[in-house]
Amino acid sequence: MVSDRLWWERFLPGIAALRHYERSWLRGDVLAGVTVAAYLVPQVMAYAVIAGLPAVVGLWATLAPMLIYFVLGTSRKLSIGPESTTALMTAAGVGALVGVAGGPERYAEVAAIMGIAVGIVCIVGFLARLGFLTSLLSRPVLIGYLIGIALLMIVSQLGKVTKLDIEGENTWGEVLSFLSQLNQSHLPTVLLGLVVLALLYLARWLVPKTPSSLLVLLLAGAVVAVFGLERYGLEVIGEVPQGLPEPRVPDLGDLEVWELLPYALGIAIVGFSDNILTGRAFASGRGEVIDSNQELLALGTANLANGFLQGFPVSSSGSRTVLGDAAGARTQVHSLVTILAVVMVLLFAGPVLESFPDAALGALVIFAATRLIDIAEIRRIGRFRGSELAITAATAAAVLIFGVLAGIGLAVVLSILDLIRRITRPHADVLGYAPGVPGMHSLEDYPEADSVRGLVVFRYDSPLFFANAENFLERAIQAVDDAERPVKWFLLNAEANTEIDLTAVDALEELRTRLEQRGVSFAMARVKQDLYRRLEPTGFIERVSAENIFATLPTAVREYSRRYHARYGEWPEGVPREVIDP
Repeated sequence: MVSDRLWWERFLPGIAALRHYERSWLRGDVLAGVTVAAYLVPQVMAYAVIAGLPAVVGLWATLAPMLIYFVLGTSRKLSIGPESTTALMTAAGVGALVGVAGGPERYAEVAAIMGIAVGIVCIVGFLARLGFLTSLLSRPVLIGYLIGIALLMIVSQLGKVTKLDIEGENTWGEVLSFLSQLNQSHLPTVLLGLVVLALLYLARWLVPKTPSSLLVLLLAGAVVAVFGLERYGLEVIGEVPQGLPEPRVPDLGDLEVWELLPYALGIAIVGFSDNILTGRAFASGRGEVIDSNQELLALGTANLANGFLQGFPVSSSGSRTVLGDAAGARTQVHSLVTILAVVMVLLFAGPVLESFPDAALGALVIFAATRLIDIAEIRRIGRFRGSELAITAATAAAVLIFGVLAGIGLAVVLSILDLIRRITRPHADVLGYAPGVPGMHSLEDYPEADSVRGLVVFRYDSPLFFANAENFLERAIQAVDDAERPVKWFLLNAEANTEIDLTAVDALEELRTRLEQRGVSFAMARVKQDLYRRLEPTGFIERVSAENIFATLPTAVREYSRRYHARYGEWPEGVPREVIDP
């Protein structure tokens, strides 16, 4: 019975959330759902046009994905549906395929087939359990990604809050276009955007628990409608199309699967990366776990269903997710409210939104975007390690300049290079005893610590392999050279050397040989069984002698002290009495 419950909770997270739903969450979810719907309607209509489809298709493409993600998704805040990047990629892919598929009249059909293809790619990824690839997305990459997305969101709204026709092949081009036309900005539009933005920040500061986003939008719409401000040139959403989608099986026609695959694979990679990064960003610090494999299933199923409802490929929306979070969303129930609102709009409630000014929606997105930039987290990363702060900055810049997919790819490459740098040049210590502190510790960390006379205890904080074998050898020899007193024994504390390859074994043998030529004995402590079993077939254990391999540091130091005493008639300086006589 317990296993059945766990199975349902794992593969149907939305049902599990309903089972544990608290009544106090409902207010936040309802307000968030309505707020997201108010912003979503004009946004997804625009994305459908970007994808080359009728505006109403954008509304259709929100219904099935949101419902499916409610059941299968693992994020409580993520809002999925039409999104700018996937819309652009869909336009590029479908545009390249319509000629093969039978001409422009088949455009909508090919877009629906593309949605099905993206869904299949994601589901294959789920079955192959490829979600582990997201482990390459580190915390600095996540923070940098959110900064980049925030800046992209702000740039995307500059036209709405100024009524300028902004063009450009990339973000930098759009910024230049904006700056070159700045003196032509439409003053009433700019003033309305600034007032809405100020009200949003003021409400956030004075009454943070109120549904300020929705209230400010409603106020802006009411002011425009009551005072007829459209006569001053303010643009509003305008007519909202009506009607629900009808299920149908799209006709593949003359298209071949291999022709679809490159485009579907690209859209799937971007969509999945977006889902994981945004989902983890809003789960961080809240006790939520984003299951990457389950996300593949949720996104795949959502796209698959969308293809059969005359939709097109979808993924997550950072702007709608942050809007829902700002409005108080607690669970995916807010997506159910959004679905209900979109259905009402499609059937009969369109006129409610027709007076919403574009400038107010743009200001709302800019407000939401600024909340994605976590200054405190950036400072924390900078204090921890400069290289990780550089990765954060590089990720933000790459997303902004090259787009989501290229930006994430570059950030992952930088993260891997930084990891390789740290593994090939890890921290290394010589250990000794500090007064009043049990055990052996770094002489660098404890200035009052002292080494044992004639003994160098060396620790190298990394697995040993071909990329750091030479560095290990150099630093081990350097530790012997830097010893203040003549060295009798070199003791390698192998607790961190959990893995080893043949190149590293050769480096160990080179170290042992060079130390032997100096009259220094080589020994090892804290050698785990896995490491011992790897070393034994190489003959290294035999050359070192099993009596110089120890399970613990105290055992090794005690044996060194006993042999020192047997040879010199005295105990070596620096060894605590409890180690010699436990």
